[in-house]
Amino acid sequence: MIPLSHFLIIGALLFSISAAGIFLNRKNMLIILMCIELMLLAVNINFIAFSHFTQNIQGQVFVFFILTVAAAEAAIGLAILVVLFRNRGTINVQELDQMKG
Repeated sequence: MIPLSHFLIIGALLFSISAAGIFLNRKNMLIILMCIELMLLAVNINFIAFSHFTQNIQGQVFVFFILTVAAAEAAIGLAILVVLFRNRGTINVQELDQMKG
């Protein structure tokens, strides 16, 4: 049986990789959205690991709700990106500054 610490280390690594991806890549909006999704998946791994090791089903049920919200967020985010690309011709975050005051 795999110990709990292994799952927590994997979750922490995924979360830190996605945080680094957000901070290092501030240009492409699509990569930023993918890093946010990776953060949600890292948190879900931790929920499932704790749920399994405490023999409690509530964490796994909570993961289903998080995945539903993440799917809706991804669909809305991609729809916004398509509209931005059609209107501006780019998804570069630094060039999307029309609303600056």
